Amino acid sequence: MARPPRFDSDQILDAAVRLAAAAGPGGVTMSAVAQAIGAPSGSMYHRFAGRTALLAEVWLRTVERFQQGYFEALQSDPDPRRAARAAARHVVSWSRAHPQEASLLLHGAGEFGQSEWSEEHRDRANAGNRRVFASLRELGTALGATGALDRERVALALIDVPLTVVRRHLRVGEPMPAYAEELAEECAAALLGAAGG
Repeated sequence: MARPPRFDSDQILDAAVRLAAAAGPGGVTMSAVAQAIGAPSGSMYHRFAGRTALLAEVWLRTVERFQQGYFEALQSDPDPRRAARAAARHVVSWSRAHPQEASLLLHGAGEFGQSEWSEEHRDRANAGNRRVFASLRELGTALGATGALDRERVALALIDVPLTVVRRHLRVGEPMPAYAEELAEECAAALLGAAGG
């Protein structure tokens, strides 16, 4: 009977997240991850075809976990303005709860070798992005934000501004202040106050 593997994919990806948070995507190599979990380098290739596949998986697992909560926030209230405020808060609260993962996402998929990903990995990334933008369009429609300016305002309120609140603190390695969620929510509400009208 074959022995069960000592290291599963989640353990490997968790180590890759820690390395990416500490040293950026360049710090995520097959040998560095193997060393971090005390696994033989060869065992890494039983889980991932190579470094490109590892980078794709660590990015996708992280962004998909973030997106799941973001979608839940966008659907958390029948009132689109309250749902929008919840989504803005989620960006900050998720980043506070998962600072290593948030630091990883601040690099962007391109730094994780997206141009070299397999078709399957690119399809997963594209599907997640399409779902985000479809959700924002749906929320924008509910807010009456149908013009180009209003759609930009919704994206700014629910993506760019909350990420800026997060980025300012994570980039310098300091904890986010207790009021960070409130600030992101207030900014989103102020921007969306002009949407659709």
